[in-house]
Amino acid sequence: MGVKLAIVGIKTSRKTRLKNAGKAPVLCQLAVLLAAIFTGSAVAQESTGNEFPSQKIAERLQQYADLAVQWSQAYFRIDTTNPPGNEIRATEFFKKILDAEGIENQVFEYAPGRADLWARVPHSTEPAQRPIILLNHMDVVTSEPAHWKVPPFSGQILDGAIYGRGAQDMKDEGIAQLLALVMLKREKIALDRDVIFLAVADEEVASTGTDWFIAHHRELLENAEFLINEGGENILDQHGKLKYMGVAVAQKSPLWLHVVAHGQPGHGSVPLADSAPNRLIAALSRIIAYHSPPKVTPIVEEALRDMAPYQTGKRAEQFRNIREAIRDKEFQTEIERDETLNFLFHNTTSLTMLGGSEQTNVIPGEAWANLDVRLLPGEDPKQFLGTIRQVVNDPQVTVEPQDSDFRVSNSSPTDTALFNAFVRVSAHYFPGAPVTPQLTSGYDESQRYRPLGIHSYGFNPYTATQQENDTQHGDNERIRVSEVRRGFQVMYDVVASVAGKSN
Repeated sequence: MGVKLAIVGIKTSRKTRLKNAGKAPVLCQLAVLLAAIFTGSAVAQESTGNEFPSQKIAERLQQYADLAVQWSQAYFRIDTTNPPGNEIRATEFFKKILDAEGIENQVFEYAPGRADLWARVPHSTEPAQRPIILLNHMDVVTSEPAHWKVPPFSGQILDGAIYGRGAQDMKDEGIAQLLALVMLKREKIALDRDVIFLAVADEEVASTGTDWFIAHHRELLENAEFLINEGGENILDQHGKLKYMGVAVAQKSPLWLHVVAHGQPGHGSVPLADSAPNRLIAALSRIIAYHSPPKVTPIVEEALRDMAPYQTGKRAEQFRNIREAIRDKEFQTEIERDETLNFLFHNTTSLTMLGGSEQTNVIPGEAWANLDVRLLPGEDPKQFLGTIRQVVNDPQVTVEPQDSDFRVSNSSPTDTALFNAFVRVSAHYFPGAPVTPQLTSGYDESQRYRPLGIHSYGFNPYTATQQENDTQHGDNERIRVSEVRRGFQVMYDVVASVAGKSN
């Protein structure tokens, strides 16, 4: 349930369109290196001295790349479809590896078949800085095997890609984080901060894994300073080039609404003008037609300014001066019609569920609908609810939140050591591709860790074509073998750069 969204001007990812709290989703991105990637060997890197930790162990990268493929296939074969989850199976997979590597770890089965796993490579120098957490979730969404080329939990390699539910969301990143942890231990890297690996259950449905861990074992988070989570998307253009790397620094907050219309019941053969279904349809029509005033957040302003060089003509100027451009009514209309831009400037409302009579010939006394509302950072949910009620303007129609536990959107700064590491490492692997902050359309678990004082970022070490990216939550989910063999290096360099003593 992490969220990932496609960035400005790029097709919105399937995951972002479908997923609550994101996984779904965002502003997207990145430019490629390629030679050794397509031969299946470790990535050829430009010589920049000993700037990046992976360059110091170049002779062993092939071995780690082989492990990345082997472990990915094995992990993808573990069925952790949620519901019911059964993430305990995934913790057994991780624990076997961690035990063999001599890495401290604990498994917490907080409900039958539901478990979290915590592991740590401790700092080795003093004074120690605050830890960094590598967060991933082990559960995956449901799948329809009949619609897949190969079974969803086969981990089969076909046409240069490993197929499996979770190959994009987010078992792939879990393996990159695991490799980074193992490499830190094997290579005896001097660390001035603990590196914590945290694999949680139930992210796709209710986030009970993260909530339980924070409630019962917050001490194991050790007052961490940084956290890397899902949320970043790096989409290649039609030429295989990465234009920009997106790092999620904020998410919109969900405010799910339940709309109920009341009216005169009766027999379907006699139309009733003030029936509940008729009132409901009228109310929904007004809600759908309503557009909240556009708002420019600092995150979106910075992201669009970064993207301006990749635009042409008038759009480039608009992106450079978005606060001025947004005043133009014509531009506002363009934004509202563009699904990759609209969510960045507006509180959005999507009609997702409808209900009424259980029989065609019965006019019900009540009809209902559910709305998926996503609010921009800083928005007041009570104020927005009041606005929607005014828009409905019908005493026979009620609008209420589905959940009283509204989580106000939060964000992480871009002037930190970890964000700077994203910039440096990206420039090394993807020269010319800037790193830009993202506001994602959905809610993910980074929102739960930021209130603990942890700067949390959605960062993806892999690139994907739009077609590959759209397999998240869809059919034939897959990741290229070449990406599996390279992505762990990107993750390792980021983590080692931030946690290594020399840094």
